[in-house]
Amino acid sequence: MTTGIRALLRRAVYEANGRRPWSPGYLEARDRELGPALRDVAAGERFEPRPGYGRSMDERVVELPWFLEKLPRGTLRLLDAGSTLNHDLILRHLPLDRMRLFISTLAPEEHCYWKRGVSYTFEDLRDLSFKDGFFDCVASISTLEHVGMDNSLYVADARFRESARKDHLNVMAQFRRVLRPGGTLLVTVPYGREADHGWFQQFGRRMLDELVGSFGPATADVRFFRYRPEGWKAASREECDDASYFDIHQGGPLEADRAAAARAVACLCLVSENPGKLPP
Repeated sequence: MTTGIRALLRRAVYEANGRRPWSPGYLEARDRELGPALRDVAAGERFEPRPGYGRSMDERVVELPWFLEKLPRGTLRLLDAGSTLNHDLILRHLPLDRMRLFISTLAPEEHCYWKRGVSYTFEDLRDLSFKDGFFDCVASISTLEHVGMDNSLYVADARFRESARKDHLNVMAQFRRVLRPGGTLLVTVPYGREADHGWFQQFGRRMLDELVGSFGPATADVRFFRYRPEGWKAASREECDDASYFDIHQGGPLEADRAAAARAVACLCLVSENPGKLPP
């Protein structure tokens, strides 16, 4: 059976079962929703969720088009800190013929795209192996909220069952170190009411301000998206301050709005001023 037919059948199962988030066929349906948005952005359009976009889908449907829109043209070296870009759908829209993509994450994953020239390192983001000023752009999509938390969902190593809620600031220092002067950092985090879910934390207003301040950018462009029952929309910070998170790992039923995960996300485009050094 071809991959296309298999995906079509799984999407049919997903629709037949009431479009339940994370059920069989969900990932294929999410890719189908994402594809046109990524194509539009790759063609030079600004990302604006259309009416009904991303109903019952997680924040990837807004984070990835936003990332592609903000990725600086002419990027020669890109670091994906957290391996969120390690998927065929997004890689097809990156100029890998003109760009070197490095993916840094804790452990190997099922899919690997080394034949496309993608390089992989398996390490703790709090201690990156790259030299100072190496990257034109660093992207960290929905990753910082997991740093220093209980990562037993992702790796078996007991060292990463932590509760160090400030350690994402150490990662920000590493990002600043490995970016060239004038380089761009693209970061997204779940946003709303500050909350510790054990395996991740949701950023609130105070935490987000601290995150940006720790990087000390020359310029900062912050965009927010909010999930409602009718789908994802661009929103103001104030419209997102009260957002909660639907945690599928808690085992409860879907809530009335059928949220799949975050109900709001903050997307940060930060441009560095200097190479920076790690604090002594």
